[in-house]
Amino acid sequence: MKLPEVGKVAPAFSLTNQKGEKVSLKNFKGKKNVVLYFYPKAMTPGCTVQACGIRDTKSNFSKLNTVVLGVSPDSVDRLEKFREKEKLNFDLLSDEDHKIADKYGVWGKKKFMGRVYDGIHRITFIIGKDGKIKHVMEKVKTKSHHDDVLDYIKNNL
Repeated sequence: MKLPEVGKVAPAFSLTNQKGEKVSLKNFKGKKNVVLYFYPKAMTPGCTVQACGIRDTKSNFSKLNTVVLGVSPDSVDRLEKFREKEKLNFDLLSDEDHKIADKYGVWGKKKFMGRVYDGIHRITFIIGKDGKIKHVMEKVKTKSHHDDVLDYIKNNL
C-alpha cells in the first residue's frame, strides 16, 4: 500500500452515492474542505459507530466549511439501506471495483480471525479547498473519529 503524500494533489475521483448520483472531488475544489474516509463495510459494528459519529456532528463539519464523504466497496443499494437504517446525513460512495481505494493506497491485504484477504483499510484523508491532501489518518478509532477529524480541521485549516 502506497498512500498519497501530504501536500500533493489528491487523486481525482467520481463515484456514485447512495442515491445513484455522481459525486466528484473536483466539485468541491475552491469551495470546501473534504474529509474522505474509507471504511470496510456498511452495517458492520465499527463502520456504524464511525458513521453515526459523523452524522451526529455534521453541523460542526458544515460550520468548518467541510463535507464528509465515506467510501466503501459496498453496492449503491447497500449504501442506501445503511443510510436509511442509521439516518445518515452525508454521502456514502460506492467503490465496488476498488479503483479509487487503489488510487488512494487503501486497498490491500488484511487479517481477521486468522483469515487473510484483500479489503479496504480504514484510513481518512483530509483534503483542503485547494485540492491538496492536508493530513492522512492511518490509525482511526471508530468511536472518536469524528472528534479527531474536527480537531484537526479546527486547528490546521
